[in-house]
Amino acid sequence: MNNFSNRKYIIGGIFILVVFIFIIRLFNLQIIDDTYKQSAENNSQRQVTQYPARGLIYDRNGKLLVYNQAAYDLMLIPRQLSAFDTVDFCNLLGIEKPQLVKGIKKAKRYSYRKASIFLKQLSSERYAVLQEKLYKFPGFFVQTRTLRKYPLKSAAHALGYLREVTNQEIKSDSYFRQGDYIGKSGIERTYEKDLRGKKGVKIFWVDVYNRIKGSYKDGKADKKAVSGKNLKTSLDIDLQQYGELLMQNKKGGIVAIEPQTGEILAKISSPGYDPEMFVGRAMSKNYQMMVQNDSLKPLFDRTMLALYPPGSIFKLVNGLIALQENVISPSTRFECQNGYHAGNFTMRCHAHASPLDLRHAVQQSCNAYFANVFRYVLESPKFGSVQDGYIAWRNHVMSFGFGRKLGIDLQNEKSGSIPTNEYYQKKYRKKWRALNVISVAIGQGELQITPMQMANMVAVIANRGYYYIPHIVKSVGDGEAIDEKYLKKHNTSIDSAKFASIIDGMEMVITGGEGSTGTLAAIKDIRVCGKTGTVQNSAEADHSVFVAFAPRENPKIAIVVYVENGVWGSRYGAPISGLMIEKYLNGEIAENKKWLEKRMLEADLINQTKSTSTNSAN
Repeated sequence: MNNFSNRKYIIGGIFILVVFIFIIRLFNLQIIDDTYKQSAENNSQRQVTQYPARGLIYDRNGKLLVYNQAAYDLMLIPRQLSAFDTVDFCNLLGIEKPQLVKGIKKAKRYSYRKASIFLKQLSSERYAVLQEKLYKFPGFFVQTRTLRKYPLKSAAHALGYLREVTNQEIKSDSYFRQGDYIGKSGIERTYEKDLRGKKGVKIFWVDVYNRIKGSYKDGKADKKAVSGKNLKTSLDIDLQQYGELLMQNKKGGIVAIEPQTGEILAKISSPGYDPEMFVGRAMSKNYQMMVQNDSLKPLFDRTMLALYPPGSIFKLVNGLIALQENVISPSTRFECQNGYHAGNFTMRCHAHASPLDLRHAVQQSCNAYFANVFRYVLESPKFGSVQDGYIAWRNHVMSFGFGRKLGIDLQNEKSGSIPTNEYYQKKYRKKWRALNVISVAIGQGELQITPMQMANMVAVIANRGYYYIPHIVKSVGDGEAIDEKYLKKHNTSIDSAKFASIIDGMEMVITGGEGSTGTLAAIKDIRVCGKTGTVQNSAEADHSVFVAFAPRENPKIAIVVYVENGVWGSRYGAPISGLMIEKYLNGEIAENKKWLEKRMLEADLINQTKSTSTNSAN
């Protein structure tokens, strides 16, 4: 009896405990935990991503370069689909039924529950018509986002463009979802995280027809989007546009830098393209057209990706190295008998006075002088061997930023090439001599340098021995400082006192009278220092190159102009450089230079018959 009584109490206790657990569980589900309630509510909700306004981009003077305009994507949630008039739907969107079927299948493969883009970037007119009838098509809704607009249609290579994210980019960054856009080149890519901001979300009640009936929880569950940060670039857009005009119908590049800061004032790659071509639904078609069908390669950024021999502008570096190594002085003179002769080897040179000191050798761009200078460095007794002399020479060259990436705030920069001693040992399979590599003395041979590096070189000379890493953004957001590496001074291995005679020669290139090759770069009342170069090109006409800075004291601009097939440095490089400098420093071109401006604007080196050069001295 007692056992039965005890068992009854135990069983009763178990029942009471079970009931108590059920009560607690029900209380938790119905009062405390609203997960199930939310799950049910989700069937009548729509979460709409709030895309932030992407940051605006300005030039150094506050002129707007890139802004945003509204765009509309038609979204689809497959789970909410129900029967609808497909004919009416297709007519509204201007699509065929197979495209509708394909789009629905694609959305289902992505997710039944999550929204994905069915049709991107609807026009404002089509969106307005669709919005009135959207309730007839359950599962579909419109997502607002922004597209980039370019009011000046300039600086495409510098600004870059946006493209839809790839699956790999979605996997590597949780911020992105299918249909999002990301900076793919230029400033848009480098400063993606600053420009893009942070997404928000709005949650709406919707009825059985997928029509919005109000905000969920009075908007308390919404999350506001945070706009991207604006960028102030170092570009002078007036100078940029002027350079693009001067380079129309020509291949090549222009880079202009403010020497005292490393800020890029202009960056022109020609032929270029209209940045608007990468906006809207025609973007993919335009991209394929430019990549596959345009032999001029307008997407190819010649300022940072093209590797050129520098030609005679490299004589400036060789002269500085020889001065630093004390193998010559500014007054050292060398003979030139229409070229440099060593045994059976001859390097031709144009006719000029002889012998020359360093200043006049720069002015006349004497091949023989700099061939001697180069050999004096490599064969200096203090190095013990030509190979050790070359290693020392190369270290000096590398200190100018050649042969490696400078680290500018744009992607896809090429490092170029300054051959190593090991390269020449392998090439010649012996203990090679200075004469084997003598073409390097005049900027030819295996040297491969980008226009950006050439511009940095002339900034070094303008600064008498140092540079700041070239960069294209001055500030981020509300005056936030840029990366500290762009504020750090980089000294070369050349003492500042060694630059005076080289700079004297560069000024004589512009104003020195007979034999001066850069007179077309002269500007009244401004002391311009420059150097022409003609780069040998066996396939077609030679290339024209010119470097310059101005004014001589307290320089404001350093520039390189590289014109493919421009024949001589004096023909296109020098006048274009002079016009660019005058435009930047004076704001306009003097009347007595209008004829030269007209000649450069009208010159067509792409469509006209190419001519080849017979003179490679300057």
